[in-house]
Amino acid sequence: MSTQLMNTPPLLVATDLAAIAVLAFAVYFPRHHRRDLVTAFLGINVGVLAVAMTLSQAAVGIGLGMGLFGVLSIIRLRSYEIAQHEIAYYFAALAIGLLNGIPEETSGLPVALTALLVGTLYVADHPRLFARHRARSLRLDSAYTDEAALRAQLEVLLGGRVVNLSVKGVDLVNDTTQVEVRYVVDAEVRAPRGRVPA
Repeated sequence: MSTQLMNTPPLLVATDLAAIAVLAFAVYFPRHHRRDLVTAFLGINVGVLAVAMTLSQAAVGIGLGMGLFGVLSIIRLRSYEIAQHEIAYYFAALAIGLLNGIPEETSGLPVALTALLVGTLYVADHPRLFARHRARSLRLDSAYTDEAALRAQLEVLLGGRVVNLSVKGVDLVNDTTQVEVRYVVDAEVRAPRGRVPA
């Protein structure tokens, strides 16, 4: 391999690989148990790292790197199975690869920013953070046109205090109501172990 392609310090490559391993195997998978996305995060990270290392050899490497970030960021995750928190992991994996692939000399900044990204997701996606806050999409077997009555019924059904609700549809013929609700469970209701359902 030419010396030009070795300009990215090995320390930053090691930092990238360590960070994505922690993010995928120690933070994401124990909480969400999606093997397919672990593969995606690893592939995205290492792929972006390799491309960023190559682009950094050009005089406009940083500009090209940010252009790469922009192109990748507009890729729509069209599957309805991809949740918002998983998109956050996706972009973190991408950003970590760029942070450690572009610099041509060892610096504490990429390492610190990488640690910041991993630490932020560890805290922000922790099951104990807002553990009593839940969200549900429900179809009720009654047609509710009175929001107060709907709220009261939802609080009985869900065993908590409704903080936000959005009626998506009321079918007066079939006597159903489609609603999305966010609520806080009562203190005495124990949260399930592991990931709090959303």
